[in-house]
Amino acid sequence: MSAMRPRILRSLAGMGLVFAAWFLLAGRVAWPQAWAFLSVFLITVSAFAWRLARRDPALLRERSQTPVKGEPWDRAVMRLYPILLLVLMVVVALDGGRYRWSVVPPWVQLIGWVLCAMCGTVVWHVSTKNTYLSRYARIQNDRDQVVVRDGLYGHVRHPMYLGIILLFSGLPLVLGSWWAYIPSTVIACLFVYRTHREDRMLQDGLAGYPEYAQDVRYRLVPGIW
Repeated sequence: MSAMRPRILRSLAGMGLVFAAWFLLAGRVAWPQAWAFLSVFLITVSAFAWRLARRDPALLRERSQTPVKGEPWDRAVMRLYPILLLVLMVVVALDGGRYRWSVVPPWVQLIGWVLCAMCGTVVWHVSTKNTYLSRYARIQNDRDQVVVRDGLYGHVRHPMYLGIILLFSGLPLVLGSWWAYIPSTVIACLFVYRTHREDRMLQDGLAGYPEYAQDVRYRLVPGIW
């Protein structure tokens, strides 16, 4: 953990600069939805990192690895993702923060919080079941990767991506921006594509995965896909 502390501190400093620029773009500091979201986000990320450091340091190292070892197609996906995320946060700052084009009633914002809470619950759960949750799609032969069937993995093959899609379904509501659903939907589609490609990669390269896919038929949503 001590070896990763400088990297964590640099990440926190970088996030601080990004959030400062975000409020500057929004044109106001008195933006309750943004402060609430950032508070919950930072607490959740800190708790997640703390749990991994104590219970699964190998996963923490995997998710912090440099250089990246993932598949070329996935590196392209993950280069596009932060660009789309930046577009999303700019739209939210201009809409929910500066100009307030959208009117999102409090009860609808509450639905957004429920979706985000569902995301947090799913991600926390799968991190306790799957020590192979790399940031990038790859067959982890160096970590003796095996198929995980426990918990939500007994119902869908990629619950982590389901959680991420739930997050981007709720985030525009939490931050009070209907317009943010445009980049948010593109991000959700990107993760659907990633699910498809990663599932094919696992079926081709991970022992036991084709049999698992026969038993657990659905990739993201039971009864649908």
